[in-house]
Amino acid sequence: MLRFKTIDIEKHCDEVVRFRKDSFLVSFGDISDFNEAEYLNWLKDKLIEFPEGFVMVEENGRFIGQLELSIRKYEGRNIGYVHLYYLIPEKRGKGIGQELHNYAINFFRNNKVTEYHLRVSPNNTQAMKFYKKNGMEELGSEFDGKVIRMKGNI
Repeated sequence: MLRFKTIDIEKHCDEVVRFRKDSFLVSFGDISDFNEAEYLNWLKDKLIEFPEGFVMVEENGRFIGQLELSIRKYEGRNIGYVHLYYLIPEKRGKGIGQELHNYAINFFRNNKVTEYHLRVSPNNTQAMKFYKKNGMEELGSEFDGKVIRMKGNI
């Protein structure tokens, strides 16, 4: 059974940095654009605003993933935003991502939004397939084609 625990930067610093770096590697092929100090400062700010949206995923006493969720403005309305869906490599493709997705949908419902977005690297075909399976659609590319914005309805 999975447990979702609000990130404690002091306790979980090594994991969140390792997980975020791995997500960069999977998405973009390298971590050269990852700035650890900048990321941790951003995370501290987001944790104050959305503590239940920034969680570690624990299974049998071991951290196997991480979620980063918030609410933001998009074209004048509030939407849910997925900053990160992350599972360690050996847990991918085993159906666990669906539990992370269900947590995210509940978070967005609790925050009274009817749609959510995320950005994904066009090279991350496994993630794109997962998002489409969950009803998300492509809205278009952003950042000179580095990412595709996707939208889902709740």
